Amino acid sequence: MKVEYINMETWPRKEHFRHFYKMEYPMFSVSLNLDITSFLPFVKEHRLSFYYAMGFAATRAANEIPEFRCRIRGGRVVLHDKVHPSFTDLDRDSDLFKCVGVDLTEDICSFSEKASRASAAQKTFMDPEQEERDDVLYITCVPWFSFTQVTHPIALDRDDSIPRIAWGKYFKDGERTLLPFSIQANHALMDGVHAGRYVERLQRDLDRY
Repeated sequence: MKVEYINMETWPRKEHFRHFYKMEYPMFSVSLNLDITSFLPFVKEHRLSFYYAMGFAATRAANEIPEFRCRIRGGRVVLHDKVHPSFTDLDRDSDLFKCVGVDLTEDICSFSEKASRASAAQKTFMDPEQEERDDVLYITCVPWFSFTQVTHPIALDRDDSIPRIAWGKYFKDGERTLLPFSIQANHALMDGVHAGRYVERLQRDLDRY
């Protein structure tokens, strides 16, 4: 992984960072409905896992927004050149989930195959090699129901700065198919405007399929 340490003295965001970094709980979260009317038929036509395909789209869009690639390390900020998905996946035999990390590829179909193989091969709750990485997005899904809001568990650690992405069960709204979608992020690194840019980018990508 390649990282760039941000110069905190010249960083335009330094005052905002210092303000929110002092807080015990600097997280904010937003929830919305994404339109997957174009995306879903593509996924079905290519016989892809919707979960892995959506994980690809969510991560690729995040890589286009620098704030989603920033992380806090010991009070300093680093900017990764690329981030990758770290997703939960359910073991249907035990109803217990595991956390699987997969490097992002350039193609949605190859990524879906890669994610499927990695998940099938992993037999532990977490992969020790993946556990310490911060060049990731935490991704999860609750496909059993739709939602209007999600809150993720975190340790009260000011350096906890990996964005959490979640979605629920998609549903019909007239002619459209909508997906409940949630973002949780550290306010020291980004604001609503950056979350908005991410959503706009992701929606634009989903509309292209």
